[in-house]
Amino acid sequence: MRSLWTAATGMAAQQTNMDVIANNLSNANTTGYKKSRGNFEDLMYQNIISPGAETANNTKIPTGIQIGMGTRTVSVDKVFGQGNFTETNNNLDIAVEGKGFFKVLRGTQEVYTRAGSFKLDSDGYMVDASGNRLQPEVAIPKGTVSISIDSTGTFTATDSSGKTLTTVNMRLYDFPNPSGLSPIGHNYFIPTASSGDVAEAQPGTEGMGTMMQGFLEASNINVVEEMVNMILSQRAYEANSKIIKTSDEMLHMANNVKG
Repeated sequence: MRSLWTAATGMAAQQTNMDVIANNLSNANTTGYKKSRGNFEDLMYQNIISPGAETANNTKIPTGIQIGMGTRTVSVDKVFGQGNFTETNNNLDIAVEGKGFFKVLRGTQEVYTRAGSFKLDSDGYMVDASGNRLQPEVAIPKGTVSISIDSTGTFTATDSSGKTLTTVNMRLYDFPNPSGLSPIGHNYFIPTASSGDVAEAQPGTEGMGTMMQGFLEASNINVVEEMVNMILSQRAYEANSKIIKTSDEMLHMANNVKG
């Protein structure tokens, strides 16, 4: 009975969908998090009668009979929509408004992130929450009392007299297909063959977004939307389980038919 296996694929797909929704909701308060979305496709069809097949009366069947075999998960995409901005008044917090990623050096590996919550390490360099240095490196000189970062990424440190101690041009990075980036946890992404080659530019130029000092980008999760998706997934899972139960009952009745 095809319906047993078809409904089983539906339950498996809805379980994957629920896993994606659970991960989204668990990261509702994660800085710079981008929500995931599951995509599904139907499986092969058993072609019992092909549309357009000729009959004995030299007519053509208008629709035919094709029985589907269920569904499967084809991809889980990252949706890089803009998250809301939260004002922190912290001089080292930076939000990106528009396209672009920060680049940090994780050991010897270059990784990319939208989370702009930076701190200073023991040597005075800007680092992320895991202690990895922002690229290109930005160092805060001794005697700095004021830090400013404008929308184009110009970082300026001044002393108590207003003298400029250092100026650094910060950069942003982007990819032709950001959805092709591979998330590796810790708010990090790494390039893949699908993401395309990285492009580097000054904020506010060549299609890059701008920087906002003293702000952080919140997760782009819509909690209400995820809750609705969860209900829909739950009902679809329940409906598929009922199909399995009904198919089992039909098999039971067929096995008990007496001649």
